[in-house]
Amino acid sequence: MNNPFFKNTGPYDINFLLETIGLKNQKFSNDKIIDIKDLSSSKSSQLSFFHSKKYDNLAKITKASYCLTTENLKSILPTTCKAIISNNVLLHTAQITKIFYPDSVSDDFDNTVEDISKTEHKSNVKFGNNVLIGKNVKIGINCKIGHNSIIEKNVFIGDNCIIGSNVIIRNSLIKNNVHILDGCVIGKKGFGFFPNKNSNFRYPQIGVVIIEDYAEIGCGSTIDRGSLSNTVIGRNTYLDNQIHIAHNVKIGENCIIAGQVGFAGSSTLGNNVMIGGQAGVSGHLKIGNNVQIGGGSGVIKDIPDNTKVMGYPAKDLKDFIRDNK
Repeated sequence: MNNPFFKNTGPYDINFLLETIGLKNQKFSNDKIIDIKDLSSSKSSQLSFFHSKKYDNLAKITKASYCLTTENLKSILPTTCKAIISNNVLLHTAQITKIFYPDSVSDDFDNTVEDISKTEHKSNVKFGNNVLIGKNVKIGINCKIGHNSIIEKNVFIGDNCIIGSNVIIRNSLIKNNVHILDGCVIGKKGFGFFPNKNSNFRYPQIGVVIIEDYAEIGCGSTIDRGSLSNTVIGRNTYLDNQIHIAHNVKIGENCIIAGQVGFAGSSTLGNNVMIGGQAGVSGHLKIGNNVQIGGGSGVIKDIPDNTKVMGYPAKDLKDFIRDNK
């Protein structure tokens, strides 16, 4: 599921898209492209992108009709997917995404908000002072919202949720019995851009943040919405204070993550993962189930199930202890 809150302006002719982004040397039949998605979720009449051999297993089975890729990678795509050769796959993907979703690049403040006392939510929410609510917001029963919090447009909150003070939420789907503590910022755009000569080209962020049942988000934490996929916090996962989760990160169920941990974009954690304070996880990694990562560690490669690691770069705990006697 992609962001239900950003308007898709398609469909577009494939040749129009390529001409617009400067790939005029490649011509195809006048097929209509209805959307752009990642390799795993793409379907017929959609466009995807494939920029790294790390994703060759997904590329082999993608159902996309077209795919931005490189000359070296094009042979991995199935015969049902036409390769569009690019010398900068990620930049061209961002440019096409912006065509489909022009409102997803900027994150200006929501000027639709009004005091909760003037909205339909005043009767079913217990709230503090200066609480503001935007358009297209749904809030379940038995919820509480603290002082000076802003629930901007396009937020769905389930039942029995507690939102602390000085919290900002947008572009998020929050399930039931979730606690979001003071000072959190959830659903803002991720840190995605490409240096382009003397300027930076912002990558559109069309995903959402999904927080599953019984999760808790600690004070001062930030969770970025996804770019082409979603950022997900699993059921009964607890985040300590001042944690940063970048776009597209997916955290499994029953995880415990201590303060000041940072996740770079598109990494995936399994279930029952425990991470000590001030650890860092690089982007596009896969952390297995039942993994334990010691405090202050730097994770720069995948970690298999049932593993304990520590140090920088993070290594098996027994090796870390041996090397640091």
